[in-house]
Amino acid sequence: MQENNQNSQNNEIEELDINHLMQIRRDKLKELQEEGKDPYQITKFNRTNTAGEIKANYEQFEQKDVTVAGRIIAKRIMGKASFCTIQDSDEKIQSYVSINDLGEESYKAFKTYDIGDIIGITGFVFKTRTEEISVHAKEVTLLSKSLRPLPEKFHGLKDIDLRYRQRYVDLIVNPEVKNTFVLRSKIIKEVKAYLDQKGYLEVDTPILSTIAGGAAARPFITHHNTLDLDMYLRIANELYLKRLIVGGFDKVYEMGRMFRNEGMDIKHNPEFTNIELYSAYEDYNDMMDLTEDLFRTVSQKVLGTAKITYQGTEIDLETKWKRLSMIEAIKEVTGVDFNTINNDEEAIKIAKEKNVEIEENKNTRGNIINTFFEEFVEETLIQPTFIYDYPIEVSPLTKKKPSDNRLTERFEVFIGGREYGNAYSELNDPIDQYERFKKQVEAREAGDEEANMMDEDFIQALEYGMPPTGGLGIGIDRMIMLLTDSASIRDVLLFPTMKPLN
Repeated sequence: MQENNQNSQNNEIEELDINHLMQIRRDKLKELQEEGKDPYQITKFNRTNTAGEIKANYEQFEQKDVTVAGRIIAKRIMGKASFCTIQDSDEKIQSYVSINDLGEESYKAFKTYDIGDIIGITGFVFKTRTEEISVHAKEVTLLSKSLRPLPEKFHGLKDIDLRYRQRYVDLIVNPEVKNTFVLRSKIIKEVKAYLDQKGYLEVDTPILSTIAGGAAARPFITHHNTLDLDMYLRIANELYLKRLIVGGFDKVYEMGRMFRNEGMDIKHNPEFTNIELYSAYEDYNDMMDLTEDLFRTVSQKVLGTAKITYQGTEIDLETKWKRLSMIEAIKEVTGVDFNTINNDEEAIKIAKEKNVEIEENKNTRGNIINTFFEEFVEETLIQPTFIYDYPIEVSPLTKKKPSDNRLTERFEVFIGGREYGNAYSELNDPIDQYERFKKQVEAREAGDEEANMMDEDFIQALEYGMPPTGGLGIGIDRMIMLLTDSASIRDVLLFPTMKPLN
């Protein structure tokens, strides 16, 4: 109790200190405005170079005049001469500022500037006696007044929750975080470049729809006022993309936001970036080859290697990836061979023996196989592994395996005990698809909020004929987590979903 009281008192004192400092900064702003020097009235500043350009090419800039701009992150006043450090989009650089160069009035104004203020500096490039590349200021311009103090510079912004809520502050005081999002952009660019080079066409499909389909997930519901119609934010773009295959496009892909009304953890955010791609006349084996090559190529392009470290574990994307059927993987880990278990009763019995909890509406052999895999196998798959031939019960959009109609030609790829991609030999039989949708509707009516809805228009599209097709979906955020060694999905989303504080 005493500790809680102390923390509360410390927070109150800290809030009082911040309010006091903010008032001082507002007073400085008011004084500037009264003098006709309102920094917010400046609409443009002609910067000639960035700090990164200057520091990377010092010989080219030595003794040359430059104009730089950025946020003050350090300042040292020494009478008639001072040093400050500014940070721009890619680097930081020091500046030497003196009364002899600026004049008495401008130097006096400079001394009042605060950490966090954004300034422009014009001067020539040189090296100090300690060999630090710097700008000898001839002119300093206040471009924006920071009215709120940054977190204490020696401690930075360490509160993880606050970092996610105030990403703008996180990027200022923890500049290394910016690198993650630079890499994110590069990864996305390379994924698209890879598919473009393979002949895939990038397309756009609706985010709002009257049916939430293409995945097993609970959707977000919204309302269209003009049509007086409830609509759903998409949980997947699969059914629209396959309509395009029907329409005659052989290879298509779309990368974009998906929305699923589900729990949040280090792997899940309600809105996330996903890519789905479809290729006519191919199957799930082709999708395995593409997935493996895509991850390997993007890693090599962005990181310069396909052998990486994720959270302390070495991950080899270079060596050929392991491939196991789901039943083989379960047998390898548990010793249970579902090839010898041929009905629901036998599957329920073995589940009880292994203390595996089975939901009442998921007590079939296929569902139990999937539950065994999730409970015993998934977390053991550290090196890249394809798990294929999923039970039909958990694969309503997938073509049956010809040699065993209880299974489907589907795979998921696992790395570090986590799923990264999902692929099918796509179901193109409209009669079979209709029957599977009916079973999904029954499950939905029985209380399964994640079951698929009936999509009559998609059935109609299949009735026109869809060629044999391979399809693949990859969680782009998870791929970025892997390649940036980020522990949580929130580390790779600039503005993750957060519960409001009030």
